[in-house]
Amino acid sequence: MKKPHISGAFRRIPAMIFASQMWIGSALATELLMLEQKGCAWCVRWHQEIGEAYPNTDQGKLAPLRRVDIHEWPEDLDHITRERVTPTFVLISNNREVARLRGYPGDHFFWPMLDEMLSQLPND
Repeated sequence: MKKPHISGAFRRIPAMIFASQMWIGSALATELLMLEQKGCAWCVRWHQEIGEAYPNTDQGKLAPLRRVDIHEWPEDLDHITRERVTPTFVLISNNREVARLRGYPGDHFFWPMLDEMLSQLPND
């Protein structure tokens, strides 16, 4: 029995699926922690000025935001140094801290400072 002919494009589908899964896995290995607490006026300001747009930006896609209440510290972050100052932004990649920004400097300064943090990501 003769094998059906499969065009080159269809032969590459498994490889494309594998590559996309690898990209998704590596993207999820990087995240931006936002350490916050109730009553933090600067946290509220960040959410008003940046929060809604952040997930739609290149930065937000590279390092999705994870909000962390400093008074309810998750067990999976026990290896990350805790913080009293809020907001504090901690960039982590593969469960390791890459960079930290204490405080919110306003929307005009936040983006360049975040870009500087992201430039420190390892090139795995």
